[in-house]
Amino acid sequence: MPHPPLRLGVNVDHVATLRNARAGPNPDPVRAALLAIEAGADGITAHLREDRRHIRDDDMARLKAEISKPLNFEMAATSEMLEIALATKPHAVCLVPERREELTTEGGLDVAAQHNALAPVIARLNDVGIRVSLFISAEPRQIEMAAKLRAPVIEIHTGAWCEAVNDGHAAKAEAEWQRIVQGAALARSIGLEVHAGHGLDYGTAEKIAGLPEIVELNIGYYMIGEAVFVGLVETVRKMRAAMDRGRNNPAPALSANQASKA
Repeated sequence: MPHPPLRLGVNVDHVATLRNARAGPNPDPVRAALLAIEAGADGITAHLREDRRHIRDDDMARLKAEISKPLNFEMAATSEMLEIALATKPHAVCLVPERREELTTEGGLDVAAQHNALAPVIARLNDVGIRVSLFISAEPRQIEMAAKLRAPVIEIHTGAWCEAVNDGHAAKAEAEWQRIVQGAALARSIGLEVHAGHGLDYGTAEKIAGLPEIVELNIGYYMIGEAVFVGLVETVRKMRAAMDRGRNNPAPALSANQASKA
């Protein structure tokens, strides 16, 4: 049986980071999104942070109005962000943890501990037809709570695995990889759609693309960095090619029984 197609979501946050360094209009994250779609991206991701350090409110409005592919609105589960999401009406909202002092998202959302606060946010988004994703670590209790909260999608935080790979810590990288493999299998076995992202580069994207349970990768920082040297269109094409290579050499799938014991 063929594995489901693997989608690439391109995160344009750090195009806005460059723009904001000079407080001018360029480079424009909406232009970057349009180029990424032209090069083969299946969707665009943007994180509107509380402090507006990169993406701004008007960026979200323009992205929704101008791109032809789905918009994935990353946000903290706050009343302010919920109202913006309801007004913007993106294809999807990915709920993420957020601390003002962090450089980047440091870990997955603790849905097991925060389920009472998350439940009404997820319910409101579900009610208006916005697809909800929860950005979580590949831990069984987090995955199972995501299903109980009626979030149809999870996005597995791959940062710890990618960091271990980049640092050459083979044992830690293997342990983190096995958590991802088992978590993806568990999530799929209980009916969740599985995405992944954070810290991925060409090599790690190619490897994780071999997991048949995962149907979307969201990648940003690495690709914007590469684009400085070879251009965004070429970077998207190379990432797409790496993902396709991985998809054509899939990792063995765990059975539902193996996943439930993970």
